[in-house]
Amino acid sequence: METSGKVFAPHFAESLKLDAEQLLKDVMEAVNQAPDGNWIEGSEEQVRERFAKFRTEVFERALQARIDAAEAAFSPSAVDTGRSRDAAGDQQAQAK
Repeated sequence: METSGKVFAPHFAESLKLDAEQLLKDVMEAVNQAPDGNWIEGSEEQVRERFAKFRTEVFERALQARIDAAEAAFSPSAVDTGRSRDAAGDQQAQAK
């Protein structure tokens, strides 16, 4: 079995640095906006939601990157299932 294309993890991490930085800014902003004496309760839900959204986005992008790498590594000629031979044989039989 051939190995499908892989994604170089450091490149993937680099592509997400700006998003991660924005996430951290959003977390600090949520905590800063929480009322004094109520920092946890006043920000926790916003922070959880933001992390959940980020987690989903990262996973979707990771899966898409893997799909893209696999498609780029795919060689149709490397996977000959016999269909091309069958088609050529059918064409020769029809020509006779």
